[in-house]
Amino acid sequence: MVELTIDGKKVQVAEGTTILEAAKQASVNIPHLCYVEGVSPDGACGICVVSVKGERSFTRSCARQAANGMDVTTNSPEIRNIRKTIIELLMSRHVKGCFSCERNQNCELLELGYELGIDQDRFEWMEPCYEIDATSPSVIRDPNKCIRCGRCTRVCNEIQTVGAIDFVNRGAESIVTTFMDCGLGNSVCINCGQCIHVCPVGAIKENSSIDDVWKALADPDKHVVVQEAPAVRVALGEGLGLKPGTLVAGKMYAALRRLGFDAVFDTNFTADLTIMEEGSELVKRVKEGGVLPQITSCCPGWVKFAEQFYPDLLDNISSAKSPQQMFGALSKTYYAEVKGIDPSKIVSVSVMPCTAKKYECLRPEMNDSGYQDVDYVLTTRELIRMIRQVGIDFNTLEEEKADDLMGQYTGAGTIFGATGGVMEAALRTAYKVITGNELENIDIMPVRGMEGIKTATIKVGDLDVKVAVAHGLGNARVLLDEIREGKSPYHFIEIMACPGGCVGGGGQPHGFDMTVRSQRMEGLYNEDKKVVQYRKSHENPAVIKLYETFLKEPLSEKSHHLLHTSYTPRECTVVPDEEEIQAK
Repeated sequence: MVELTIDGKKVQVAEGTTILEAAKQASVNIPHLCYVEGVSPDGACGICVVSVKGERSFTRSCARQAANGMDVTTNSPEIRNIRKTIIELLMSRHVKGCFSCERNQNCELLELGYELGIDQDRFEWMEPCYEIDATSPSVIRDPNKCIRCGRCTRVCNEIQTVGAIDFVNRGAESIVTTFMDCGLGNSVCINCGQCIHVCPVGAIKENSSIDDVWKALADPDKHVVVQEAPAVRVALGEGLGLKPGTLVAGKMYAALRRLGFDAVFDTNFTADLTIMEEGSELVKRVKEGGVLPQITSCCPGWVKFAEQFYPDLLDNISSAKSPQQMFGALSKTYYAEVKGIDPSKIVSVSVMPCTAKKYECLRPEMNDSGYQDVDYVLTTRELIRMIRQVGIDFNTLEEEKADDLMGQYTGAGTIFGATGGVMEAALRTAYKVITGNELENIDIMPVRGMEGIKTATIKVGDLDVKVAVAHGLGNARVLLDEIREGKSPYHFIEIMACPGGCVGGGGQPHGFDMTVRSQRMEGLYNEDKKVVQYRKSHENPAVIKLYETFLKEPLSEKSHHLLHTSYTPRECTVVPDEEEIQAK
């Protein structure tokens, strides 16, 4: 431990703690823009400057470690003037479009400007004129709003280890872009959207489908159905005035009906279905000597990451589609058949915590229903905006239930939204399939929590099933490299691209706060334990009925056609030609 003084207050912190982190522990807020918890300090913005007694120059608190006897001042007229000047300079090169910006009323740059008392432009505005990158189906990048804080590049490189974006050029000409400026859609970007969460302004945002969904809802010739992922129900309330982690499933269904959807279902239903298919596949691999370990396939960001960086391991990934895509295929086959609706008139919409789902629904193999299985994907943030656009008072809504046919779900489906949740749900059912008995203690604690990699050994009959869970692709690489080297001891591995799992997906309310993600996770576990009637996927009456009347059994011919897929090794295929390179 080291002891220092911050603004006259004695503080004890662990050795290696930065001044900024020490100040947080002392409940002293030091303004900052480039700092992100969990990634290396950069000191790029300079807003977190403080003075240390006895030193002639100011120091950047995010990059300076606290030392014994240090006497730090975080707020003085000189420091405030430095911060104010930095913000004014950033604003002088920032596009003037606050009213229409996605981050209107939620912009860290404007917030700091207000706090520092900036009420006029001291510096001449230099209008940026960069081309907006709209090549990705998931993420739009507007360099004109970029303040060069470097948050996005460090998260992409250090936490996700993808390296889709980085700085090019120097000094005033520096800018964040992709390799050869080819655009996110032509790069190794996995569409996870973690860059959106850490961007303090609106330079990165989701590729919105709101207008397309409004158009479909207004078309009397269309029958519009909607599904909502598990993690949405514990984050939707955040943007509508409730505490993080508040369970709002019933209000969510009610709001969707008021928006005009013809049928309101739930992705949790097909999360249970995924367990039936993926769990059966695991049992088959174990019994018949198939490729092990089997790796989950629910996360499209992780799947694209594997296709690009670990194409030699694609046979390890479960062939089961994600719950979103299973629902899409069934909405235009099973649902259409039961209700007697022409599937060409069905518009299938999903509400997801994930920006990569926008990419997933457009994959060319996702059309086993004979149509595009999922037509449009809305993020949690987009649904929040739609609810606000029509003036729904969300907090006073009476709770409603999802429609029966594909709306009933178990607690196992709910916990899909948390890292470790798919693993826990699968083990609850795999135990029944292998032994014929029910797992006595279905709360599998070793796979829960925010640790980057979690492992466990579960006794299933005579078999010791070894499992591992990773969230954040930097952690996933550790497990994948073990497989590649022939050293993996596991039977089953769950991988989620986003830290925290789907509760931290790129389409959730803005922020990279792991405490908030933990609160959302707790909300899911509470629904699993206290709210739903059933807690194991194989107990879901609606799934049982689906197999009895339509699919026959897990891994049947029809199941394979509608609910399973294959993967493709891929690389960045679009490179600018010589003329484009020279022009840029």
